[in-house]
Amino acid sequence: MPSRRCPDCGVTMEEATTRTSDGFELHLVTDEPKDGLLGSLGAKEKLNPITYVCPECGLVRRYVDE
Repeated sequence: MPSRRCPDCGVTMEEATTRTSDGFELHLVTDEPKDGLLGSLGAKEKLNPITYVCPECGLVRRYVDE
């Protein structure tokens, strides 16, 4: 995982887990179709973002590392 720095404080941000109230992980669904058979059936690409929190100011950022 790349090291992320807070744009406000300049300190290294800490990785955090983000889940729904039901305990499911959050994900992003893009407009891009999946490859192969699932894509031909209309399935969309699903990305798992990583959440980072600044320990100084509390800024939260989510990134998709591809």
